[in-house]
Amino acid sequence: MVTSVSLTDWDKNGWLKPHQTSAQEIADLFDVAARDIADCQVHQVSADWRLNIAYNAALQVAIAALAAAGYRAAREAHHYRAIQSLAFTIGADAAMVSKLDQFRKKRNLGEYERAGRVSDQEAAEMLKLAIELRDKVRNWIGENHRPLFPSP
Repeated sequence: MVTSVSLTDWDKNGWLKPHQTSAQEIADLFDVAARDIADCQVHQVSADWRLNIAYNAALQVAIAALAAAGYRAAREAHHYRAIQSLAFTIGADAAMVSKLDQFRKKRNLGEYERAGRVSDQEAAEMLKLAIELRDKVRNWIGENHRPLFPSP
């Protein structure tokens, strides 16, 4: 359930911007997530990159949930805001949000600072989390914002 007061507070803080989405935008975000979920399962790619691709899939559906709620993250710390907003949009529990944030940090480290720090197990865990989040966001949009519902 959307806790609009919290998202409104975030908007007042400048962390979010009002956003009018469309069914096409939501579908496009889910298409990117679907592509990334498929691509991150190519095991010839490093675990670092598989985690990065799976993380991007999760990020796209987090952005879709935020858009369905009528917002987009402000430019500064937009990955962080998109992830944290899941508690207010889909009602994600603290464990899920925390795990996504840990993977965000791990992804940043592998993307910008150090190669080879991600295990195959971590990449697989991020993939599982991305799929779980995709399904939760799809169900939430279907229940709360039906006109925006993406096709399976």
